[in-house]
Amino acid sequence: MTLGDLVEQEFEFRSNKIPKRYDWTRAGHMFIVGILLGSFYHFYYTTLERCIPKVTMKTTVIKILLDQALVSPIALFGFYCGVDYLDGKPFEACKAELNKKFLKTFTIDCMYWPPIQFINFYFLPISYRVLYINVTTMIYYIFLSYMKHYDAKK
Repeated sequence: MTLGDLVEQEFEFRSNKIPKRYDWTRAGHMFIVGILLGSFYHFYYTTLERCIPKVTMKTTVIKILLDQALVSPIALFGFYCGVDYLDGKPFEACKAELNKKFLKTFTIDCMYWPPIQFINFYFLPISYRVLYINVTTMIYYIFLSYMKHYDAKK
């Protein structure tokens, strides 16, 4: 999550949207939330593989549906509220931000992750999944960082 945020900060800096190249506090907050969400994902996907170990079209679709219907909303809530908490904002600010940004973020999430996860769950052996998901997640975190901060300086 930190690398995705630093890439987004570089885009913002080069577009003259932020005055200095890197906000290390912001990156640190993204790091902390990333560690917490990463732990959540690790537990979830380990459990998912134990509960649904087969690789069939049906099990792949079930995993993707669980991912989108259950895990993504929880993770997005944790992301927005976690960063707001670390920024010292009250929960009301998080609720307002979720009202403003959740639907758009979740819509993009639903377009991005199902094809990524289809490849992950259906085609990749478990030994390659961590590398694949780390790369695709870093790309997604650039988007999340943008969604979180695009209006922060207004």
